[in-house]
Amino acid sequence: MAQPLIAVVTGASRGAGKGIALALAAQGAIVYVTGRSQQEGDAALPGTIHATAAEITQAGGTGIAVACDHADDAQVAALFERVKRGHGKLDILVNNATFLHDCLIDKGPFWEKPLALVEILDVGLRSGYVASHYAAPLLIASGKGLIVFTSSFGASCYMHGPAYGAQKSGIDKFAKDMAVDLRPHNVACVSLWMGPLKTERTRAVWEREPDKYAAFEPMAESPQFTGMVIAALHSDPQRMDKSGQVLIVAEQAQAYGIRDLDGKQPPSHRSLLGGPVQAHPAIVE
Repeated sequence: MAQPLIAVVTGASRGAGKGIALALAAQGAIVYVTGRSQQEGDAALPGTIHATAAEITQAGGTGIAVACDHADDAQVAALFERVKRGHGKLDILVNNATFLHDCLIDKGPFWEKPLALVEILDVGLRSGYVASHYAAPLLIASGKGLIVFTSSFGASCYMHGPAYGAQKSGIDKFAKDMAVDLRPHNVACVSLWMGPLKTERTRAVWEREPDKYAAFEPMAESPQFTGMVIAALHSDPQRMDKSGQVLIVAEQAQAYGIRDLDGKQPPSHRSLLGGPVQAHPAIVE
């Protein structure tokens, strides 16, 4: 009997992380979900790690909620020590935890917005490196590990200002460079550009300004859509051929024959927002 996948999805109280975790649950995975929200009211938006874990179990997987502030390296180290004690390995790490300031999508130049927007470089960029650092030995132990960074077209075009763009560009580079170190161990590493997502955050924005965002909702992806692509990537016999690449979720879904929960085929926004630049093959030790 095949052993269930062991996955860690960071920042999974809600949004993309929750959707990804639920999609992995449909594969029967044991999913550790991290976040700071342990009860409703801990954050302005609805959702908690415990609610996500319960939904994972209801969906056919095993949900394990772990309260973790990804700004605290000691808490991150403890998370992966717990995974090690429980399973001795890790199959999938999804680096999704990030800091999104309420003023992120406000109009105006960066110097007129709160300086706190730069915290996305702490939880979002640095935190992804730290989680990968502690997860790497467990992923190697699995014999078929996968690290995924959730990114966006903001890594290429101007989107929400320089802090957001730098974070997305940074995690794309993490995927490219970590893949070099991990290749001898059969561990793949990719960064995935998601399209507009139907999340608690975006729905609140759309409801606040329906006319402004009316065109986005019909083409928006469910958070589970990315999770389905991640599951397909992990099971792909040729997955190492994609290691080190920055991939567009919608394009990978088309290649794998994956449709969204509503049966639609979300479009790639490459022609409108640009496509990823892949790593140069040169390696300087």
